[in-house]
Amino acid sequence: MSEVNHQLVKRLRQEAGDRLAEQRRIDQASGVRPMSSEDERHYARAVIAQVLEEYVREEIASGRAPLDAQTEEAYAAAVHAALFGVGRLQPLLDDPEIENIDINGCDRVFIGYADGRETRGEPVAESDEELVELIQILGAYSGLSSRPFDSANPQLDLRLPDGSRLSAVMDVTRRPALSIRRARLGKVFLADLVGNGTLTPEIGSFLAAAVRARKNIMIAGSTNAGKTTLLRALANEIPPEERLITVERALELGLDEFTDLHPNVVAFEERLPNSEGQGYISMAELVRRSLRMNPSRVIVGEVLGDEIVTMLNAMSQGNDGSLSTIHANSSAEVFNRISTYALQASERLPVEASQLLIGGALNFVVFIQRRNNYAQGGTLRRLVTSIREVNGVDGRVLSSEVFAEGPDGVPRPSAPVSCVEELIHYGYRGGWG
Repeated sequence: MSEVNHQLVKRLRQEAGDRLAEQRRIDQASGVRPMSSEDERHYARAVIAQVLEEYVREEIASGRAPLDAQTEEAYAAAVHAALFGVGRLQPLLDDPEIENIDINGCDRVFIGYADGRETRGEPVAESDEELVELIQILGAYSGLSSRPFDSANPQLDLRLPDGSRLSAVMDVTRRPALSIRRARLGKVFLADLVGNGTLTPEIGSFLAAAVRARKNIMIAGSTNAGKTTLLRALANEIPPEERLITVERALELGLDEFTDLHPNVVAFEERLPNSEGQGYISMAELVRRSLRMNPSRVIVGEVLGDEIVTMLNAMSQGNDGSLSTIHANSSAEVFNRISTYALQASERLPVEASQLLIGGALNFVVFIQRRNNYAQGGTLRRLVTSIREVNGVDGRVLSSEVFAEGPDGVPRPSAPVSCVEELIHYGYRGGWG
């Protein structure tokens, strides 16, 4: 099989895309019901086969050797990936061992694997302009609404079809750059995290009971520590009869995709303004809207700004069992981080007021760490090392670290839990039971 020529893939993609667009126009003019995305993908395969057949005929007519069957199949897959996937990124996303992809310009590709290895990858586009074009296509067709990526909108965050998170920038760097964080675990449970060592069995039991007891939980950690994966696992402890509302900047949790676990889910995604600056719907606005839609629980994917005030108000006003994540370097730091966000919010909440709000809203803060074990060949490990209970407010938030890391690196019970009897009722069996 000869190597795939990406310029040819680009040409064939353009031809196949034009024919698909023409068929959509014909269907619309004829009043025919539009094809579903799945039907369109199947139809596209037939169109791609037709385009490839015409190309092979051209080659033969020009006296050149036609493509062999294996190479033709590779081109068909590449064109389909360019139309519906992420082009030359697709093989990287198809590799289950790849965890992170960082691209600093079309030809500077860095790949991080689940076991902690880092390698250089092949170019993902012929030029930076083509890379920007690829990102623009993804912005137009991923998520609930089109997300522009241009000089006026040089930042982009979105969820790819496979659940991976993409973040891209241009014009604020020398070359366009993007990072993709793979969603390696979609349907994940606390038992899976106990199995891979992220949680001790006792912490797994504790968190499962806390979710069932409708405790408000904030998951904290650094970038790529595993906060979202842990949030998914906690959410999967929620009984299926409950109505969930999720609020995210870019759809990532995907709880609405698993109807066997959560049949009644509404997933909200922040909407960015259009080129005229109209239509923006903020996270804070979506959290407020979610409270009017009869939620059993509200799950905020990641707190990064003024939505924190709305969310804490919701938690403290009887919306128990809410979950969220936040960037922080320790469980104790979370309270100051929340106060900083609240101070910057439109409400300009003073520190004393935000500390009162935290005390009345949160029950537990769970801290998860990402560790590279260089002594064992650089293997990557994620571990919940601290759980902190909020006990009240006395000028500042009062809390106790109920699970803390021991000298051997294993987190163990370290302080009594005020609601231990309630947690035991919901299935917790541990150090205080």
